[in-house]
Amino acid sequence: MEVYCTRPRCPRPQNYFADLDDITTLKTTQQKYCTTCGMPLLLDGRYVPVKLLGRGGFGAAFLARDRRIPGMRQCVVKQFQPAGNLTLNQLQQAQLMFEREAEVLSQLGNDHEQIPDLFAFFPVIVNGLQPGQQDQFFYLVQEYIDGQNLEEELVQQGKFSEQQVLEVLQEILKVLKFVHHRGIIHRDIKPSNIMRRRDGKLFLLDFGAVKQVTNVALGSAASSTGIYSMGFAPPEQMAGGQVFPSTDLYALAVTLITLLTNQEAIQLFDAYSNQWKWRTQVTVSPRLADILDKMLLPAANQRFQSAQEVLDALNSQAAQASTQLNSPSVTLPPQPPSSSPVVPRRSPTQPAFSTVELLGGAAFSGFEGALIAIALFSLVKLPIVSFTVACVILGILIFAQTRRWIEKFDLLIIPTISFAIIFFLPFLQGGLGIQVVVFLAVGAGLVAISLTAVFRLIYKLLSLIL
Repeated sequence: MEVYCTRPRCPRPQNYFADLDDITTLKTTQQKYCTTCGMPLLLDGRYVPVKLLGRGGFGAAFLARDRRIPGMRQCVVKQFQPAGNLTLNQLQQAQLMFEREAEVLSQLGNDHEQIPDLFAFFPVIVNGLQPGQQDQFFYLVQEYIDGQNLEEELVQQGKFSEQQVLEVLQEILKVLKFVHHRGIIHRDIKPSNIMRRRDGKLFLLDFGAVKQVTNVALGSAASSTGIYSMGFAPPEQMAGGQVFPSTDLYALAVTLITLLTNQEAIQLFDAYSNQWKWRTQVTVSPRLADILDKMLLPAANQRFQSAQEVLDALNSQAAQASTQLNSPSVTLPPQPPSSSPVVPRRSPTQPAFSTVELLGGAAFSGFEGALIAIALFSLVKLPIVSFTVACVILGILIFAQTRRWIEKFDLLIIPTISFAIIFFLPFLQGGLGIQVVVFLAVGAGLVAISLTAVFRLIYKLLSLIL
């Protein structure tokens, strides 16, 4: 039987003992030691590590078998194993986190089926590799979830569908509702910490970064240890280490948009505008997109304040959609004849853009269109060709505005760059001179604003009449 040594930096951790292939010997042997470093291999006298699952900044995880349980139940053994360059304060903090994970799992695991159960927590003191030195290790043993985490699923299958993301959202919200009700905030939700068992059930893992907020009002702040996963942590957690229930909701939303887009979180966040840019990359229902956007708001008090609020929003919008789809047609009773026909009223449709956005976009289109036309007339002497190409380019710019690919500061940056090019390349001015170019461009922008305002007014009048 192969047994894995858990001592950090053991040069040859794999050990093989032929006598342990016999189940009776395996259950009765007192102890086995690593043939390379002498580390005891049977942890707490019962747990037999057989495989390294992974290492992190504060520990390692091993797949093990429990020789005291019939059938040699599989389990996960986590070893507290901090990096060697930590300060004493950081070391104590990391050890506290490890002990807290055991405490939290003991509270939560046995009471919720989607949180791994805690089996044991114990220290091991052994002789060190240096003579006269002793090493102390802490071990946590928990339930083994046989399956794949969502990060592995994403690599294997690619983008998640809306239905798959909705399933993850609803299931993890139920877990968070339970966890937050116990006064605990997870603080490190990400795809690799959500495991799907082979039967499809989802589990929330890795409570090593939890923060207890017991006896603190739900909306009040709690100081945290400042350890988080970059890209998934909201501003309040990164800036001051404060955490709230909405902190977990933010990280869950980031997790979901990475699953939808198959892109890393840092690639989806636009630091310039302080906004998440993900909606144009996927096709999802407006109700799901709106809920995720609210969960992603930068201010903690602007997000949903509890997992139940998100569940209520999902259920409310789903019920509205179902009602609209399933409502039977209503037959109106016959109306008495009237001397004048009755014209059904129509509620006005609100535009996707505000008036300021429309007029700003019009000014951009007019100004930029004039610069493009002048430059093309300077390069191509055929007016028809120049006019056609200018119209095509302007149409593309207008379409980009309707899709919100160009907005806000882009409306200033693009014309500035275009004007600078014409200014420094006189042959693009068509012999008009820079002052005339400015006059024509500004005039075109004002004309575009005027026409847009007129059409906007006509549209509103028609909307009220019809």
